[in-house]
Amino acid sequence: MGFYLRKSMRVGPFRFNLSKSGIGVSTGVPGFRVGMGPRGNYVHMGRGGVYYRATLPSSAKPKPSPSSSNHYLPQEEPFETPIIPIETHAPLEEIESAHISQLVDSSSRALIEELNNKKKKIQAWPFVASAFLILFIIGASLNWAILALMLVVLLGAAATYVVYNFDAIGKSVVLFYDFDAEMESAYGRLHETASRLADSAAVWHIEASGEVYDQKYHAGASNIVSRNKTFIRKEQPKFVKTNIETVAMGVGRQTLHFFPDRVLVYDKDGVGAVDYSDLAVKVSPSKFVETESVPHDSQIVDSTWRYVNKSGGPDKRFKDNPELPICLYEDIALSSHTGLNEILQVSRCGFGDEFVKAISDMVKKMPKEKLQGQGKV
Repeated sequence: MGFYLRKSMRVGPFRFNLSKSGIGVSTGVPGFRVGMGPRGNYVHMGRGGVYYRATLPSSAKPKPSPSSSNHYLPQEEPFETPIIPIETHAPLEEIESAHISQLVDSSSRALIEELNNKKKKIQAWPFVASAFLILFIIGASLNWAILALMLVVLLGAAATYVVYNFDAIGKSVVLFYDFDAEMESAYGRLHETASRLADSAAVWHIEASGEVYDQKYHAGASNIVSRNKTFIRKEQPKFVKTNIETVAMGVGRQTLHFFPDRVLVYDKDGVGAVDYSDLAVKVSPSKFVETESVPHDSQIVDSTWRYVNKSGGPDKRFKDNPELPICLYEDIALSSHTGLNEILQVSRCGFGDEFVKAISDMVKKMPKEKLQGQGKV
């Protein structure tokens, strides 16, 4: 999962260019371009500079398939017998982060406000396209000439394209990163370790957990969970244009995007951020009774029975009591004082600690200055 570092990128009709002296922006056609110099409005973050700019000129107007299971016990399947009493375990308590509005650190406030304002903007191109489509239907029903209908189609396509580009400009935010050698190496290491986690045969998001009161009904487990398949991959947030690739982790209703200077948190209600200085990542082994197919890269450390007696053997009072494998997985818990609270589980052990170390090393290489403001091109 190596990452790229581009020196220029296009957003609608605008091209952003990164040089040693800063950021320039230009627009035009081949042979004629108009631009602003690198000493225009931008914000520099000291050593290993981070440049930030909203793309709208001031003068211009992936659901993962669910897969529920139990933690430290199998998922219950419908049997004629036994009927498992609901009082055998505590109600599952949801493991979730605070509302997105609370996930804002002081250094990210201006950026998050800009991202949320852009996210709320309504795109106009669907209305333009619909208007020309309605006009075409009316014209066809009134038997307009073929030439007139073709003109409507051409004008509609051109207008939709122009408005679509202005929508992209109006909703997009540009994040430009320029690394020194140490910071580039540290961020590359984050990608490498995340790639090893992503290569696990299975990655789950743990959504809820509850204590077991009567273990004989739950394969001798002390805890049960609800979990869903999720992802770790290279992915950029929607409407964020950047010259690097970011690591994305699905955590239920939210997605975490690991940028070099902060973690951006996206959900349907908006965008939040967690500063790396406030991010806690803890890795721990997890013995899990697996009722689904065992991932090929997981380690089976023991076995148990769906219904166990006090000695740990099969309880012969129950029908359909299969022997189940106990797999060794790895839990990765992410939290912050601002309210981030998520747990991922991966089928392959041994790489979570590398990911934590990569984050720690990157923080050490990070410039001490924080973004103090924002500029608009």
